Amino acid sequence: MSILDHARSRRRTASARPCSCPVELPCECSYPVLLRARLRAATERLRADALMHNGHVLAASSIVAAGLGAFFWILATRYYSVESVGRSYAALSAAMFLATLGSLNLGDALVRFVPAAGRHTRRLVLWCYAVSAGCSALVAIGFLLLLPVVAPNLRYLHSPVLAVSFVAATAGYAIFVLQDGALTGTRRTGWVLGENAVFAVAKSLLLAGCAALAVGTGILVAWAVAMVVSIALANVVLFRRAVPVHEAADDGSAEPPQRVLRWAGADYLGNLFSFASYSAVPLIVLAQLGPEGSAYYSLAFVIASTLFVATFSMGHSLVVEGARDPRRLAEYARRMLRHTGLLLSGAVLVIVAGAPWILSVFGPAYAENGTTVLRLLALCALPIAVTNVVIQVSRVRRALAWMVGVRMASAVMIITLVALLLPRYGLVGVGLAWVISEYTLAAFLLVVLRRWLRGMEPPAAEPRAAEPVATEGGEGDDH
Repeated sequence: MSILDHARSRRRTASARPCSCPVELPCECSYPVLLRARLRAATERLRADALMHNGHVLAASSIVAAGLGAFFWILATRYYSVESVGRSYAALSAAMFLATLGSLNLGDALVRFVPAAGRHTRRLVLWCYAVSAGCSALVAIGFLLLLPVVAPNLRYLHSPVLAVSFVAATAGYAIFVLQDGALTGTRRTGWVLGENAVFAVAKSLLLAGCAALAVGTGILVAWAVAMVVSIALANVVLFRRAVPVHEAADDGSAEPPQRVLRWAGADYLGNLFSFASYSAVPLIVLAQLGPEGSAYYSLAFVIASTLFVATFSMGHSLVVEGARDPRRLAEYARRMLRHTGLLLSGAVLVIVAGAPWILSVFGPAYAENGTTVLRLLALCALPIAVTNVVIQVSRVRRALAWMVGVRMASAVMIITLVALLLPRYGLVGVGLAWVISEYTLAAFLLVVLRRWLRGMEPPAAEPRAAEPVATEGGEGDDH
């Protein structure tokens, strides 16, 4: 054996021997190995836990979409005039709002019904696509006809090319929203994050290209083309991979999706109440405090509402897993409540402590006038975690009255208290109105939820066939 081979053999032998360091003083070189092993084990446990893994991915998707969406508009302000940005933002906001109205909330219906649809999955998804796209197109056409009355500043959309493009974009955005529900229902949440990231990055790159080519409607073109790319990519994955695998896994116990429209109608009505609270409060603030007060409130709400959106996005995982295995719904609900509460506690603490510095990025006036209302709105994320679990459990159980009633109660309390407290306390009164409403509602719902979860625990010996999803009990049940 050569000297070199002998040295190599000694090194291999030394590395194979256990560390001789004292127990009290662990070998320093073992720390990276132990850390990597623990991180790998934690990652594997998380991936094996579909409820939490998919919930985290959906929450991350909503945060990424919000962050990259804001970056797109920052770029738009650099490349285009204020007038062009204002007109484009109004047009795109109108298209997204009309698509939300026209989609009939069938995206959430896909989250609820796809997990148990089995061999009926493809038909269900295509049916929801057709209904949502058709209704959204009709709503867009009606909007264009009423344009001189409801939005005279958007009259330029009356040109034939822009009018057709606007209707197509509205219908396309309805599909864009629904595909997230279908991918979530088939447990392809990674693609939900991926296609939203593709949309955000693509529209920013296209915007830069349109600006370089001096395209006057570059903001609209970049947004529309990126949406088409995202829809194409997501639906190739959906219909070539996700749906076939989901249908092949049907063990014969698939639930034909019946009375979807009734369920979607109730959920749609509940969403309208939530939308009312989000939309009416800024209008009240604008009327009472003027444009400056509205700006301070709106920015604070945008920051705090990121927590609300992430919470409800994560809750979709509870719907998917609860629909797949209704007998474990109570277990899933408890875990979701504990987990979201823990995550939100940290996020709320960061926003409450750092509110002045967060707002100072937008200017000293925002920090001076918006800090308190931002802190109060951020505190609302904790009770909203309770509201979220109740709504998601209601969706799985088809408790239609609760699906509507919870959000109606929240909207009525918030709007009423804002109208009472705003004139006396200003923006602080708006924040107090949100806090009082959300914590009062959550205290009541927490009592209701505990009773629900105790009642949903199935007997250990009860066969699964005795509790199909379609016959889950609950007030407002769809029978």
